Amino acid sequence: MASSVFLGLWVSLLMLGFASSAKFDELFQPSWAFDHFNYEGDVLELKLDNYSGAGFSSKSTYMFGKVTIQIKLVAGDSAGTVTAFYMSSDGPNHNEFDFEFLGNTSGEPYTVQTNIYVNGVGNREQRLKLWFDPTTDFHSYSIFWNRRQVIFLVDETPVRAHMNMEDKGVPFPRDQSMGVYSSIWNADDWATQGGRVKTDWSHSPFIASYKGFQIDACECSSATGATANATCCSGSGIGDNGKKFWWDEPVLSELNVHQSHQLLWVRANHMIYDYCTDTARFAVTPVECIHHRH
Repeated sequence: MASSVFLGLWVSLLMLGFASSAKFDELFQPSWAFDHFNYEGDVLELKLDNYSGAGFSSKSTYMFGKVTIQIKLVAGDSAGTVTAFYMSSDGPNHNEFDFEFLGNTSGEPYTVQTNIYVNGVGNREQRLKLWFDPTTDFHSYSIFWNRRQVIFLVDETPVRAHMNMEDKGVPFPRDQSMGVYSSIWNADDWATQGGRVKTDWSHSPFIASYKGFQIDACECSSATGATANATCCSGSGIGDNGKKFWWDEPVLSELNVHQSHQLLWVRANHMIYDYCTDTARFAVTPVECIHHRH
């Protein structure tokens, strides 16, 4: 009984991250290749052709919370293309959370690559195959971030959890506000089968479609500096009028049992690469991999 109550509370709190969907231009703005944007009602289309890709960014930066976008990926032969959805701060020592959807040849499943940069250092790639066709309909992709963990979710199923292990000497991204970005571009030097399959421009334009833009996070200017960033969304009463944020609830400090089982299922059945097990790249196992429970 207690576990079911705990699960219900956890899910209820995380679902608070489902702020009502906003129109694209309420939260975001085109970053480049404005002529490669197309609007069809509530749906935004980004186009990639042999002239250019396209990208957009949030109008604000954020510290902690949840960001969700519904995406329908490029259909058909999308080999060589990459559609990305990510959060990032600025500067050489930036933090970044990446979803990268790697195009495929017709009939092959999409590969999703996630990566995490902390203080400018990445090399934390994981790859998985989705359990559905992401080109036939819209699916939600979310990043949830608080002081204890970063969770990547696909249709509310966690596909990656990065825990705060600062007590083990592992840096954690908690002092830089981050913008929200998405883009589509040509990456046929590496994206599909290690770059062996190139983009077939006879199939262009390649179209990625977006809707359901949701940001339920603490807005915090990137110009305020690390110290101010750490306090403006702290929920501690310093600089925020004592406001308590939903993502600071203790129940959201780690995955609940159900979500842990979901993540284990994803890892067992759909993960195809994990940097933690790549001994060719890492002669010494990264510290966070030794201590990580997932």
